[in-house]
Amino acid sequence: MTTLGRGWRAAIWTQLADHAAQPPWDVIVVGGGVAGAGVFREAVRCGLRVLLLEGRDFAWGTSSRSSKLVHGGVRYLTQGQWRVTREAVRERERLVREAPGLVEPLRFVLALYEPERGRRWAYQACFTAYDLFARRRTHGYLAPSDVQRALPDVLTDGLVGGFRYTEARTDDARIVLRLIWEGVRAGGCALSYAPVDALLLDRGAASGVRVRDAESGQTLELRAHAVVNATGAHTDTLRRRVGDRGLIRPVRGSHLVFSAARFPLPHAVAWRHAADGRNVCALPWEGCTVVGTTDVDHDAARSAEPRISTEETEYLLDAVRTQFPSLALGLDDVVATWAGVRPIVGDGSDAAPTQASREHIVVDERGLISVAGGKLTTFHVTARAVLRCLRDHCPGVRLPRSRVRAFDEVPRDGADHPALDAAASQRLVGRYGDAAGALVAAAHPGELAPVAGTPTLWAELRWAARAEGVCHLDDLLLRRVRVGLLLPEGGASLLPEVRRVCQEELGWSDARWEEESEDYRCRWRHAHGVPGQTRAPARGVAARRARDAAAPAGG
Repeated sequence: MTTLGRGWRAAIWTQLADHAAQPPWDVIVVGGGVAGAGVFREAVRCGLRVLLLEGRDFAWGTSSRSSKLVHGGVRYLTQGQWRVTREAVRERERLVREAPGLVEPLRFVLALYEPERGRRWAYQACFTAYDLFARRRTHGYLAPSDVQRALPDVLTDGLVGGFRYTEARTDDARIVLRLIWEGVRAGGCALSYAPVDALLLDRGAASGVRVRDAESGQTLELRAHAVVNATGAHTDTLRRRVGDRGLIRPVRGSHLVFSAARFPLPHAVAWRHAADGRNVCALPWEGCTVVGTTDVDHDAARSAEPRISTEETEYLLDAVRTQFPSLALGLDDVVATWAGVRPIVGDGSDAAPTQASREHIVVDERGLISVAGGKLTTFHVTARAVLRCLRDHCPGVRLPRSRVRAFDEVPRDGADHPALDAAASQRLVGRYGDAAGALVAAAHPGELAPVAGTPTLWAELRWAARAEGVCHLDDLLLRRVRVGLLLPEGGASLLPEVRRVCQEELGWSDARWEEESEDYRCRWRHAHGVPGQTRAPARGVAARRARDAAAPAGG
């Protein structure tokens, strides 16, 4: 199926049932986050028969809850992680070139204060190395007056200067979705809300999976030459039958969202938190300002949706109040929150989460290939490492050349329309690839206008509902488009218009809409509201919550 419209899940489930009695898949990828999506896309490109299974929605997990940065990581240099940084900087440069409109350069300012005066030359060395990795110069030293001009509301007491440098920002969920849709159009098969309940073994080696349709409860046993475990924080759950030690240290990173009107920010800014010296940053994103991130060990149940804690909320608010005192930002100014659980590779030490390595590892355990760690920025490098392991299980597989594109090449005028300016057209091409033209063509009158307060077009909501595998309202408003993170109460004021689109494109009855909208409001308040401002789930939501608890996510 080249698009995932109404009835797509039933069609794919029938296809899988028919396939169960045929020769095995070459590869089954478990996990629909950026690691799994990257492996899926590259394996399909190699000509393999590939199935991707995700326990919840595509990109449900960490891959839609990151800091929205495609970056090298200056702080990794200060920790001696040179190889990680070099790799990430080069991948950042590649993605900026290949996916304009999806991955965009972002100017950063690092503000330095009196206690750090002596660290100027250390920073200078790090930024010089950064630019050498990128093969272009982007950094420069800023006098205190230059920092103030770049950031008018920044703290000036003790300011001794700063640096400008360049990273990139993105919509992380759209990276995942573009990879998956490109893989599907090239012949792969992908299914969401399809948790893997068991790993199948043949003589002690992985030979397939037992998958359950979370919507109907049906199960199937599917065979494969190799199974790729790309389930992020759930990696060790799938490894239990073949692994002898845990790989993952789950670390939570949380964020606050402010309106750009209340927290105007012309550039991204990085600074050290006064309480513990950790790096914190704020960046303009999708018409809002995002502040993050925390780094705390995540001890909650892996099946529960992560949420920011009261302590993390106060920690980030304290950072903002200290760095931008004139704005007098408070709890009531927070539009939304999100938290993601990073699958950091554990080393058995008691080091602070901030000090943990962000390198990826690939472990082949009798046909179960587990990928752990890594960064959003380096998904393509990680995918190629997994493919090298697959050569031992899928005879004849040949890796594409080393400089193959991470995304398909798309004409830059693929979404041109008189109602769209150049920036809006490029944004659509970057996020939707070669489907951008079809999205524009499918728009109803007036739908090429943005949703008020966001850069999202109404046409994007319609296209997502029509062709992008939406099963529930939160799939649409939190991942296909991001209005649920950009507007107060998750965009509750938009719901009457969203209802019309969903009922037209998804065929939802009035009763189904009422159930979905109530579920969405409750989910938003629980996972994206401010702690303490939530309420218990309404009746009718409990059944889906129970299914969620039994469905490990890989996204």
